[in-house]
Amino acid sequence: MMTIEQDIAQIVRQEQRLQFTQFDAETAWTIGSRLRQLAKERNLSIVIDIQVNEHQLFHVALPGVTPNNADWVRRKRNLVQHYHCSSYLMKLRLQHQKAGLEDKTGLNTRDLAAAGGCFPILLKGTGCIGTITVSGLPQREDHNLVVSVLAEYLQLPLPELALS
Repeated sequence: MMTIEQDIAQIVRQEQRLQFTQFDAETAWTIGSRLRQLAKERNLSIVIDIQVNEHQLFHVALPGVTPNNADWVRRKRNLVQHYHCSSYLMKLRLQHQKAGLEDKTGLNTRDLAAAGGCFPILLKGTGCIGTITVSGLPQREDHNLVVSVLAEYLQLPLPELALS
């Protein structure tokens, strides 16, 4: 089991490595479709959402999800758009500091959620241009699912990037 500090360092590595040279609607479709395929194979009830510059390029709600999952997507996405880092990284940093999101930042948790499952779309040389969000699983699993598909898409070895 990794410590919070090790998880934080590993997610920082994930964000450094899982970057794109280009990202468009076709990329979103490929990644979103792969996430959906894995969810169907594993019988997961999740929402998948991919946005670039606040423009939704992919969205699906699989059987078993509720409108609550869509709200979690919105709140996690808002956090990543605000901080340009993974929602799980923010969650772990706050946990490590023994602080809540509202206490530490003054931001309202009705609109932002520090919970795993939203990963920034990072364009090399540019920075954060969008988000890939999964909601419906425990937050670490939401995060790991996104990372596994990004590593596969970018042809990077998952064992070097995965959280244990």
